[in-house]
Amino acid sequence: MFTIDAHLDLSMNALEWNRDLRLSVEAIRGREQGLTDKPDRAKGVVSLPALRQGNVGLVVATQIARFVAPNNPLPGWHSPEQAWAQTQGQLAWYNAMEAAGEMVQVKDRTSLEAHLNTWAQAGDDKTKPIGYILSLEGADSIVDISYLERAYENGLRAVGPAHYGPGRYAQGTDATGFMGPQGHALLKEMERLGIILDATHLCDDSFWEALDHFHGPVWASHNNCRALVQHNRQFSDEQIKALVARGAVIGGAMDAWMIVPGWQRGLSDPKAMACNLEKVIDHMDHICQVAGNARHIGIGSDLDGAFGKEQCPYDLETIADLRKIPDLLARRGYSAADIEGVMHGNWLRFLRDAWQ
Repeated sequence: MFTIDAHLDLSMNALEWNRDLRLSVEAIRGREQGLTDKPDRAKGVVSLPALRQGNVGLVVATQIARFVAPNNPLPGWHSPEQAWAQTQGQLAWYNAMEAAGEMVQVKDRTSLEAHLNTWAQAGDDKTKPIGYILSLEGADSIVDISYLERAYENGLRAVGPAHYGPGRYAQGTDATGFMGPQGHALLKEMERLGIILDATHLCDDSFWEALDHFHGPVWASHNNCRALVQHNRQFSDEQIKALVARGAVIGGAMDAWMIVPGWQRGLSDPKAMACNLEKVIDHMDHICQVAGNARHIGIGSDLDGAFGKEQCPYDLETIADLRKIPDLLARRGYSAADIEGVMHGNWLRFLRDAWQ
């Protein structure tokens, strides 16, 4: 079944992990044998061939670069200008993949429908391009508000104002506090340009403030449920209800610590923790129960988002195994129409509405 994944850090993997994503997952792992600089070396699960194998024809692909103040222990850049330059390098990689015929940018209703048509006609062609919608995870790299229109002209269509920790425009995971005037100005310019607000990673204070000040389309590209795994990174039922009221779609994330409670990074094992795709479905199903229907869930895997096989569902060897999800949903009693919605239909409805 045609599948949309609403969150993949492809350019980060290409530039910071030095992965040639045109290769097979097996070949990428082979080149990383013996490397120890990152905990997920030789354990990646994402490549462009694996996306094609799983019929994942459209992805939301990120740019990401954090600014860190002198007292911020998180990794990142020491000035917004450096962060901007990093995102421009990431953009250059996407452009290079387009020039090579590996990917194609989707940025409006016309290009969306054209890509869907191309993908449908290509059948089993192993060279068909992966469509990508450009998203910015954390807005720190927007040097000032004028830069946002530049980014839009380059294809940027979604922005998550924060990532982990304190941000220049909003506060993110494990932080607290509000967006303030600069964040409000960002939201106003996003609304003017028609950029989607990604509520993922916003701390509770900034989440509610963002919904109050932003009146354009809102989604949550990769987020799970606080009711199942207690952490500020997850959405409470009240937040889920607020997003449903705004017509949002929430993408199920596949980072193990977000899927099962009690996960200890670097210590826990997916199989020992019974972390499998069924547990991801638990989070999706919880959102459906809160919403009263299956129109607000999708996939936003975050696979290879600085973790690999050591920290994702044990029954997922590569991203192609997203194709297991329809059967898992069917066993839960989900209808064929609802399953199509989860795999692609809900994201497509959202995009067609946002881009009309």
